[in-house]
Amino acid sequence: MGNRTPLYELHIAAGAKMVDFGGWDMPIHYGSQIEEHHAVRLASGMCDVSHMTIVDVGGEQCREFLRYLLANDVERLAVGDALYSVMLNQSGGILDDLIVYRQQERYRLVVNCATREKDLAWMRAQGEAFDVRIDLRDDLAIIAVQGPESIEQCIRVTGVASLVDLKPFTATWFNDWYVARTGYTGEQGLEIMLPNQDAAELWSALQQAGVEPIGLGARDTLRLEAGMNLYGSDMDESVTPAEAALSWTVAPSGDRDFIGREALDAGRPGRKLVGLVLTERGVLRAHYKVRAAGQEIGEITSGAFSPTLQHSIALARIDSRAAGPLTVDIRGKQLPVKQVRPPFVRNGNRVFKIIE
Repeated sequence: MGNRTPLYELHIAAGAKMVDFGGWDMPIHYGSQIEEHHAVRLASGMCDVSHMTIVDVGGEQCREFLRYLLANDVERLAVGDALYSVMLNQSGGILDDLIVYRQQERYRLVVNCATREKDLAWMRAQGEAFDVRIDLRDDLAIIAVQGPESIEQCIRVTGVASLVDLKPFTATWFNDWYVARTGYTGEQGLEIMLPNQDAAELWSALQQAGVEPIGLGARDTLRLEAGMNLYGSDMDESVTPAEAALSWTVAPSGDRDFIGREALDAGRPGRKLVGLVLTERGVLRAHYKVRAAGQEIGEITSGAFSPTLQHSIALARIDSRAAGPLTVDIRGKQLPVKQVRPPFVRNGNRVFKIIE
């Protein structure tokens, strides 16, 4: 038996198919992954993401610590702002990706569940040189509500009309709930961090209002359409930000010293992450090999059939020097693919551009 979120019993009651995900018993779907995907693109859906790790960082030197720990720079954050960043090792490899929120007297980080122990150990080791407190918040759950009708539905359920004024990548308090305008689907939405004991009541109220429960399966196809990396698939400690199309998360450093800076300054990435589109019949899957001019130049890191586009899409890491038409080896057949610049879908619409 794995770890269970405060919503586990509600998932079981809803007929969810449960799977192990990073040591947690999580719903993969509630009947139809495709229908759940479309619910988010067309109306609203909610995901239990309480398996994610919430860490609060406070203390006199919390800002200086995070400026050293993260590749992006928290210096730019006003209270209520959020920032996406990668956390690097000394070689410039990605230990994890995360979102950091600036609160009144501290910062809140949300990191991946599969990297929980590694991240906490790393953060605490680096924090020994600073006057900081690093607190794991296992007392909090997270419900992500996403889709074009998501904010309207949250206002209807909570009665908090001011949610409509929350800007992307900002967050605010409502009593002891922390509500962020972030997400992982390419749609508008909210991520609500709240005490464990409040989670079931909110989930049930949202479901009664018509918000569809969404499992990890649909969440994955939604994030892939949105061109968002998944840690462990599209990036890991062997991959630098440039090789994961995440150079934009590395803030210009100036005099700022951060972990991995020296390696990034010295390195020249030989690989790049690109989007692929297969319009013929077939499904692009992780680890399928990518070829150019008959030579293997890389492999797919994430791939799936896109319910919105009705054909297969993928992220792939390939040789930066590769040129010419690309193919993917699918069970011995070389099928042509188009190289594109992600995202594939944003706010329900196709947005990718083919790279000639």
